[in-house]
Amino acid sequence: MNHAAPIKREEAKFDPMMELLILVLFFISGVATGWLGVDFLPDQIVAEVTNLKGLRTLLGGFGALLGLLAGFLFQQLRQRLMRRIRTMPTDLLVSRAVGLILGLLLANLVLAPILLLPLPFEVVFVKPLAAVLSNVFFGLLGYNLADVHGRTLLRLFNPNSTEALLIAEGILTPASAKILDTSVIIDGRINGLLACGLLEGQAIVAQTVIDELQQLADSSNSDKRAKGRRGLKLLKELRETYGKRLVINSTRYEGAGTDDRLLKLTEDTGGTLVTADFNLSEVAQVKELKVLNLSALVIALRPDVQPGETLNLKIVREGKEDSQGIGYLDDGTMVVIEGAKEVIGQKQNVVVTGALQTPTGRMIFGRLEKDKPPHKSVKT
Repeated sequence: MNHAAPIKREEAKFDPMMELLILVLFFISGVATGWLGVDFLPDQIVAEVTNLKGLRTLLGGFGALLGLLAGFLFQQLRQRLMRRIRTMPTDLLVSRAVGLILGLLLANLVLAPILLLPLPFEVVFVKPLAAVLSNVFFGLLGYNLADVHGRTLLRLFNPNSTEALLIAEGILTPASAKILDTSVIIDGRINGLLACGLLEGQAIVAQTVIDELQQLADSSNSDKRAKGRRGLKLLKELRETYGKRLVINSTRYEGAGTDDRLLKLTEDTGGTLVTADFNLSEVAQVKELKVLNLSALVIALRPDVQPGETLNLKIVREGKEDSQGIGYLDDGTMVVIEGAKEVIGQKQNVVVTGALQTPTGRMIFGRLEKDKPPHKSVKT
């Protein structure tokens, strides 16, 4: 796929004042913890200390260092979390948040009887320990269940729908969303596939694809400009024809280019990447993502031609070798014909001798029919 100049990678920006405030708060908390921590030391240790103020200063300084370290780690964790949230699709974020909240509610319901139990002072630490463990366990459990089995919520939203119930039970598999690559939009065949009903589910167009089409449409190169305008025109037609089925995903993923961002979108949504780019298709398969290569689909749908069959073809031009001629089937498949150089411009019966399948297409080899009657005539 020919791309325009790569879009600059977008970095999440954070307020420097907020970052400084976080460090200051952790610093003050560390100093206060160290200074006031002297009061919680055993009386035997405090009695042996001759300079109590010096001890407070020492512990306060040590607490300040630990506070700054904890503040820095908290900053890194917060920044990673914010980047993740900003690049996460809204539906995925909401489902995970709901699962986490339900898990925490269940944890506190289970924890309530334990907190009401009268326990001896020696084992009173069991209550806070149980609170921490139960919240972590049930919170993660709810998060993971919502992430994996979130579609069972269809029962709650539409309990009268037979299809929703079958999907919730796992009897039916919901149609996965189709993430459209720039190449298939420019190619134009996606419109025919949608019109024929071969592609089910929502068609998702990433913001990075729209940006790339706009860059192509604004290019000084006439070929790129024509491709970009054709792609934008097709998107407009798809929007008018299919309405809400065509979804514009405005999430701005980080990545080195359009392909990288599309792979991340496909991974997050669990959809199927639709592309005509052979290399992008291979990368998606390496990452174990669902992908539909239109070029491979077209090859699979071509009629099979067996050696020995006879085709009636027009020889349109010379081949690479001196005696070869070239003809084409109706679907555009090239046929290399031995001894056909002298009959260029004429229709001849050609006997198929073999075929070569490549990742980018198929090539058929044949020879001119002499005196043998055709085994099977396929007119093109």
